[in-house]
Amino acid sequence: MNEGAVQRVDAGALGARPLRYYDFFMAAFVAILLLSNLIGAAKLSTVGGFTFGAGILFFPLGYVIGDVLTEVYGYARARRCVWAGFGAMLFMALMSWVVVALPPADGWPDQPAYEAVFGSTWRIVVASLIAFWAGEFANSFVLARMKILTQGRHLWMRTIGSTVVGQGVDSLLFYPLAFLGNWTTAQVLTVMVTNWAMKVGWEALLTPVTYVVVNSLKKREGLDVYDAGTDFTPFRARLS
Repeated sequence: MNEGAVQRVDAGALGARPLRYYDFFMAAFVAILLLSNLIGAAKLSTVGGFTFGAGILFFPLGYVIGDVLTEVYGYARARRCVWAGFGAMLFMALMSWVVVALPPADGWPDQPAYEAVFGSTWRIVVASLIAFWAGEFANSFVLARMKILTQGRHLWMRTIGSTVVGQGVDSLLFYPLAFLGNWTTAQVLTVMVTNWAMKVGWEALLTPVTYVVVNSLKKREGLDVYDAGTDFTPFRARLS
């Protein structure tokens, strides 16, 4: 097939067909997920009088890449990436707990700082894992179904609409599970709605970039995948 010629295919027909850039996008998805949780989650920043968690600048990029994976490669391959990300987050949480719990060497003064950055409570870790898993699958499912309903038109509607749902599920699960009882209900609701709105707005701003990446990838891969016959269960990682 000539590069640039895009063929519409059903996801089930891909089989083991080699895909030129899928592995790179899976690696980028997992890397952004881990770094936004590891580096960004522990820091609060104030810009222009508005306080927010620094990770919010980069975490939505994971949803953008999730949209690209679903749109270009189909739900099953996006599902595989979600499970890879979930496993990586689980290992990161375990490794952080073990490393923080190890007794510091005599004379090493940085244990309190290390605990402050990497010592998330079990409640936040569990909430983060559950919210990520549910939110990403909701995002991919909505985008894949909307693609069939719109016959591949209106990409902006699919990416923003799926993010509204996916980030909504993520926020609805994470903030109450992580903070309700420690924060007031009003604080939980305020932070939940504010962060959801910021993430959706960030996705909308990145829509032109998403168009460029999606169209370029489809041309280079030579395919446009539709999930007409896909089994949308999240409880599997196989591609068929």
